[in-house]
Amino acid sequence: MTKFTSAALILLLFLSAQSLLKGSKVFPHDYKIEELENGLKVVSIPLNNPNIISYYTIVRSGSRNEVEPGKSGFAHFFEHMMFKGTKKFPREVYDDIITKLGAGRNAFTSDDYTFYYVVFAGRENLEKVLELEADKFMNIYYTEEMLKTEASVIEGEYYRSVSNPARKIYEILRDTAFEKHSYKHTVIGYFRDIIDMPNQFEYSQLYRKRFYAPDNTVILVAGDYDHDQLMEHIQKYYGGWEKSGYTLVTPEEPPQTKAKRAHYNWPTQTLPRLTVGFHGPAYSEEEIDKTALNLLAEIAFSHSSPLYQKLVIDEQKCLSLEASFGDRRDPYLLTFNSIVKKDEDLPYVEKAIFKELERLKKEPVSEEILADAKSNLKYTFANSMGTTDGVASALVFYINLTTDPETVNKLFDLYEKVTPEDIKQMAKKYFKTTNSTVVTLSGGKAK
Repeated sequence: MTKFTSAALILLLFLSAQSLLKGSKVFPHDYKIEELENGLKVVSIPLNNPNIISYYTIVRSGSRNEVEPGKSGFAHFFEHMMFKGTKKFPREVYDDIITKLGAGRNAFTSDDYTFYYVVFAGRENLEKVLELEADKFMNIYYTEEMLKTEASVIEGEYYRSVSNPARKIYEILRDTAFEKHSYKHTVIGYFRDIIDMPNQFEYSQLYRKRFYAPDNTVILVAGDYDHDQLMEHIQKYYGGWEKSGYTLVTPEEPPQTKAKRAHYNWPTQTLPRLTVGFHGPAYSEEEIDKTALNLLAEIAFSHSSPLYQKLVIDEQKCLSLEASFGDRRDPYLLTFNSIVKKDEDLPYVEKAIFKELERLKKEPVSEEILADAKSNLKYTFANSMGTTDGVASALVFYINLTTDPETVNKLFDLYEKVTPEDIKQMAKKYFKTTNSTVVTLSGGKAK
């Protein structure tokens, strides 16, 4: 039997990775998509990884869904309430069963969706998990008194959130940048709406009926199971879930026509912060705008970029500098964030960011650097799928956006098509001063 040296093994792994990057799909697994009569969509990814099953329920409900004035924060509220139990499986009973299965579970709410997951071992436990999860979503139960109690918990969570300068500046950025769209408020919602939440029991039931419904939900399953058996269980336990039929219409954000600014004085000593935001495009697997911008962020604002090296390493004006171009179902923000060491350097750092964006409008990035950025994005995603739950968790975000795993392959095919000229044109299109919102934050001086 041939023995490999460590160096040879590393070279073999590197060549295998390069082969993946050049040829095969970044999401290589076979999958099936099925839909029940009530609109519940199931994305099934049977894997050869033994024993482990990841079971995700994706409700396409986030702060984006909170379009009525005075009604923000309910997507996050329901994430809390989904752990309260049902009449059939009260919380203590549900928790006891999950514990005995040795399963891990949690949930997360974002702008566009809320997901809940259970990761467990053993095909023999699949039906019990489905029974528990189906009951939880179909028969969520809470009283008006329970709503009032949880509202006070969420109020405390809000206080904790805004005690963080990074979260406070993010809240101000969104509220300042957006005029009409529900992305104007963060996931936790406006404080005034949280305070009023105890009076909104009737509305909470309406929100549940609209969005916690099969036609607004995707079940994503990955791991060691039989697909046909999975679908039998899903039909058995979810088939009676009543369809909503509600169509969400989000307000259209008007084009921004003049630069905006805001400043927040932090009540105690803290390092100053700067956030610069521009309205950008929604996620797309067809239009090149967002993919070109993502590559721009990777190239021009990574730790190896000239601007980062200048502001953070050489001049030491900043503690951090990053670009954050989140993908959303509707047009969102392209943001640049920095923790600055001194208040008096805030204008200098702001000017440096705008100067770099102007340069990117005129000077194309090099082909070599662009190729490296594409490979890095692709390799990072492929590398995240090394386990059963890695496969599922890597897909959740994209399933929320399009409900189809194939969007990942379409996305990375689109990345391959991006040219230096595309990046230059997208910089010109979106990084206009009139499309910008600048928010600064500074704190008390040391005594």
